[in-house]
Amino acid sequence: MLNLVRRRDLLRMGAGLGLTAVTTPAWGKTLDVWGPRRAILDNLHTGEKFNAVYYANGSYLPDALAEATRVMRDWRTGDEHFIDPALFDALSAIRSRVETNAPFQIISGYRSPRTNAMLRGKSHGVAETSQHILGKAIDVRLPGVQLVHLKDAALNVGAGGVGYYPTSNFVHVDTGRVRQWRGA
Repeated sequence: MLNLVRRRDLLRMGAGLGLTAVTTPAWGKTLDVWGPRRAILDNLHTGEKFNAVYYANGSYLPDALAEATRVMRDWRTGDEHFIDPALFDALSAIRSRVETNAPFQIISGYRSPRTNAMLRGKSHGVAETSQHILGKAIDVRLPGVQLVHLKDAALNVGAGGVGYYPTSNFVHVDTGRVRQWRGA
């Protein structure tokens, strides 16, 4: 069954997280606290795109976050989950470092527990308590940006975990604790 995140649900969840206040993490110094922030995403599995301002005038924009959440849903099951707005902030900071307007190509955004368990059964590199399940992780690449440069920018931002997967051609970015690893 589809677990859809509606605007009112996002507002309710966001209010619990204090999304109406300016909440720029320490690593977010590359972001203009009051200026608009835009996310540009391209889901490679569904063909859906998101290109909108999700933060303006000191507040996250619930409608934009709801749309970005939809684009980042588990493409295998259709399940949606609230996506941590700090993840979009991390992507904005990374985009600023690599100086591109290309869309982040989504390899994997939110993963339902069922999808994560299936992937874990196929690979030792999938964490049982993955940040993807919590809506705090994304696996991406950026057209025109060498993967190693994308990884370096993500590490430089220091938003959370960064996994470098050169063989699989993506970088994992999450808003969990700061750490790094290299995968296949």
